[in-house]
Parts: sequence; structure tokens; C-alpha cells
Amino acid sequence: MHDLSPRRRLLSLALTLGFSLLILPASSSAQEEGWLKLFNGKDLDGWVQKGGAAKYRIEEGVIVGSSVPNTGNSFLCTSKDYGDFTLELEFKVHDGLNSGVQIRSHAFDEAKTIDVDGKTIKIPAGRVHGYQVEIDPSERAWTAGIYDESRRGWLNDLKANEAARKAFKHNDWNTLRIECKGDSIKTSLNGVPAADLKDSMTPKGFIALQVHGVKDKSEPMEVRFKNIKIKESK
Repeated sequence: MHDLSPRRRLLSLALTLGFSLLILPASSSAQEEGWLKLFNGKDLDGWVQKGGAAKYRIEEGVIVGSSVPNTGNSFLCTSKDYGDFTLELEFKVHDGLNSGVQIRSHAFDEAKTIDVDGKTIKIPAGRVHGYQVEIDPSERAWTAGIYDESRRGWLNDLKANEAARKAFKHNDWNTLRIECKGDSIKTSLNGVPAADLKDSMTPKGFIALQVHGVKDKSEPMEVRFKNIKIKESK
């Protein structure tokens, strides 16, 4: 028995280490592959609201944006800017509410005038502007198309992409993927390729979650976001 005690000690140590590894919090595949969570599931640390007065709250690990009458488009924005990246998130939206995900976007402290393709565009102070990946539950069904908020309008709609238009799931969770690299912006909805845009106007900016203005509609409508993660390109 005495001769086996060192083996037993080694076996005991191995078992202890094995059980320790089992009970340690497992690193998510997202973290292992270089993904970072933009939303911690508990509070809005790292986010700031700009634009209108829609209400944002946390509910069971989900960001909930709720419409408010007689206010403009509202945006919950990251405090950090991002350039080249892949962004993934899940969303669920009320059928009567337009929404979207801003990427490479900005809001000026003071009003500015910019020239775009020979046109002069006035951007008021505080107005969020830039690329928006649309969330569109209407019959048009242009979810994952690319709109240029407060600048040029539609850049890549989904008129000619019936498969992407049909990929949207009403009153259910949808998965949105956005890939930005250089002048290339590509999107997919529930695994179906959607927009494919080449545009170099804005190479970097914040990410934001939109609640569109609803004019004087008093009944709150909601859009929900969860599992928001990003992988920056090196």
C-alpha cells in the first residue's frame, strides 16, 4: 500500500485538476475566435443615446427599444468607433416599427455642411448619420438592405433579391450579419446573402441601434436586440 501512495497522490491531483477545469466558466467560442460582446447583458455600459427620445431598457439580457410619439429617430450608440469588422446580432421587431443598425456612423457636435456627389447636404448638430443596415418588417421587406441615414438615402435596397426579402421572420428572432472591409459592406439575414455594397465615403464610426420615429402614434412599439458581438479585422 505504501508503494502506491505516490500514484494515488498523482491520480488525486489529476482528478482535482480535471474537475477544476470542468467547473471553470467555459470561454465562449466567440471569445476563442476573437469575438467580443458589445452588450454585457446587464446594463448599457459602453453605449450612449443620441437623436430622439425613444426609450431603451434591459429586459432578461435583451436591449429593448420602445417608440415614443412626437420624437425623431433615436439611436443607442457605441462609445467606440469601428472600421473593419464583422458584426453579428439577433433582433425581433414589432411589425409596425421600422428600425436598423447603424455602422461607421457619426453625430457632429455642431451643424455642418458636406458636399456629396455635387450636392450640398446640411447635417444638424447631434443628427446621427451614416450607413444603416435596415430592419424593415413592412411588405417591402428590405431588411438587411443598406440605407445612408441623413445623407444620400438608399444605397443598396433588396428589390432584386427575393431570397433575402423572404428570409425575414415576422414576430420572431432574426440573425443579422454585417461585414465591413475597406470599401466593401456585405450583409446577410438568417444566413441568406442580402446587400453587397462598394462605398468609401465613411471608413470608420460608431455602431448604433435605431428606434425609428413614429410621429404621433401613442401605442409603444418595440424592437429587441441580443447576442451582439463583433470581430475586428486586423
